Formats: sequence, structure tokens, C-alpha cells
Amino acid sequence: MLSPSTIAFACGLVAGAVLGVAGRAGRFCTLAMLEDAFFGSDYRRLKSFALAAAVALLATQALAVLGVIDLSRSIYLTASIGLGGAIIGGLMFGVGMALVGTCGFGTLVRIGGGDLRAIVVFLVLGLSALATMRGLTGMLRVTLIEPLSLRLSEGTDQALTSLIGAGSVARAVLVIATAAALAVWALADGRLIRSPRLLASGLAVGAAVAFGWFATGWLADDEFDPARVASLTFVAPLGDTILYVATFSGARLNFGIGSVVGVLAGAFMAAMLARGFRWEACDDARELKRHMAGALLMGVGGVMSMGCTIGQGLTAFSTLALSAPITMLAIACGARLGLEFTMTGEWLPAVRRLFGASS
Repeated sequence: MLSPSTIAFACGLVAGAVLGVAGRAGRFCTLAMLEDAFFGSDYRRLKSFALAAAVALLATQALAVLGVIDLSRSIYLTASIGLGGAIIGGLMFGVGMALVGTCGFGTLVRIGGGDLRAIVVFLVLGLSALATMRGLTGMLRVTLIEPLSLRLSEGTDQALTSLIGAGSVARAVLVIATAAALAVWALADGRLIRSPRLLASGLAVGAAVAFGWFATGWLADDEFDPARVASLTFVAPLGDTILYVATFSGARLNFGIGSVVGVLAGAFMAAMLARGFRWEACDDARELKRHMAGALLMGVGGVMSMGCTIGQGLTAFSTLALSAPITMLAIACGARLGLEFTMTGEWLPAVRRLFGASS
């Protein structure tokens, strides 16, 4: 009989492989969606992301209402709102992914396609995430970021339904209305429908997020050793994967590690089938330095904000956590700032353009 941790790992493999194929073959990329929207007025990738959010929200909340999963056991529905982490960490993560050219999830997709630069990003991001969770930079997080959290009243968590005191009927109306609004915006003009890869990847990624909750909250649930339920995110699991490889005998598999391996496998298979696998490396030391700096910012910022574009933008959003829109807005601002810097090579003009000031 398989252990709960092995089941969780296997489910992570499946969910991660779906994302790996979506990222490689379906062109699902969170930085690209922001870049297209900011500079190209092309919202198709953003609409794909919105569709994924709608599917994840509707499916996840249905599982919760049916009693299949208990979302209160997730890291997102806490009794405090980490405003400092969401804003500061989100900005750091956004700048970092702009410097790298992708997020943690995209880094794994790149590795699957043969990008050697992404291996460096993976290692730096994973190790910096570990250090921020449990090591030296963790002291900075505890000292500077955690005091900026907003404590909620007893018996309340940061789920929007909990904050407004919504009952079961109001909760259902809110979930259905939000999911419908996102789906209508994504599909109404027909542009996403005419982009079948983006349409399919949006649907698949949203379903994978809901499947992650189902896997950890039901399939791999261990009543003798209860653990937090989780779904897809790509900051802390990168560090956990490195730690597992380094301390095999003293660690155990989990859903996050499985999702990391799954994305690598899915992206590799998609690249090979499309004959798109090729080895790539940095052009020079300057490019390598930029990638390492961006990976460091993503690792530290991602832990501070408790998630990345996938972890907060889709997974936390599916729980109706208030941190999700706050973090995503901060990530978007950071990404805009970082993208401006990569184009101009200067920070001050980028800041001025971000806030609409004249240079």
C-alpha cells in the first residue's frame, strides 16, 4: 500500500506535468502575459490566466462546499493578513522575474527545454527560498516583515467570505459571480477562443490547481498525521526539492516536490515532441549576473509573499484569500519596473515611468 507522501508525490507529478506541457506547448507564461499586456496591448495570455483562475476558483470552492477538502488547513487562510510580505515580497518577486525573464514555474519549463541558465536560476532561487524560510535571511523576514501583518479578530481568517461574514448562499453567489466575470472577460471577444493552445492551457492549469487541493486534502490525507493541504506553487517547493536531493535519507516526498519534477518532465516531453529541445547558455557574465540577482529576489520575495504568480495568483486565489490580489498587484508593479529596467538599464527612469511621472 502506498504511503500518503508517495501518493502526494505521484499526484504532484501529474499536476506538474500538465503545467509543464501547458508552459512549453501551450505558451502559458505569467511574465509573458504581463509583458504582452504592458507593451503590446495583447491580452490573450492574460485572458488565459483569467480563465485558469475562474476554473480553479469554481472547482476548488465546489470541493470545499462538498466537504471533500478543508481549505482552512492551507497556509493561505490564516488569522492574519501578511500585508508587508504581500507588498514588499511581491515587488521583489516581480522585479526578479523580469530580470530572469520568467518566474519559478517558467524556470522549470526552460530547464525542460535545455536552458542551462535556468539551472542556475533554479539553484539560486531554491537555496534563497530555503534560507528565507529556515536560514539567515529568515531572521530578516521575521524581524522586518512579520510585524507588518494585520491580525484579524478571533475566529476569522483572510478568506473574503470570512471577512465579510458571508453565509453559504452568499458564498456561492460570490464564487459563481467572480468565476463567471473572469470567464466572460476571457472569452467574450473570441480572441482566446481563436488561440486554441492558450485556451486549452488556461483550462488545464485551472483544473490542475483544483486537482492539487483534491490530492493533498483527500487522496493523500493521513488522519494519523494531519498536514496542511496545498496545491501548486513554485518557490518553496524548489528549495524542498534541492533539500530532498541533498538529504535523501532525512526527508520525505510531498506534493510540491512531485510538481517540480512533473513540470520538468512535462516540459521535456513537449520540447522533444516538438523538436524544440536545444542546449542554451548565457552569452556573457553580465547576463549570468542578472539571472542570479533575479533568482535571489524571487526566492526571498516569493517566501515573504507566500507564493508566486501561480501560488498566489491561482492557488491562493482559489481559496478567496485576500492576499492573492494584493500580492499579484505588487508582482505586476515589480515586473513592470523590472522590465523597464531591462530595456533602459536605469532604475530611476523606470520608477518614474511606473508611476507616470515625467522623466
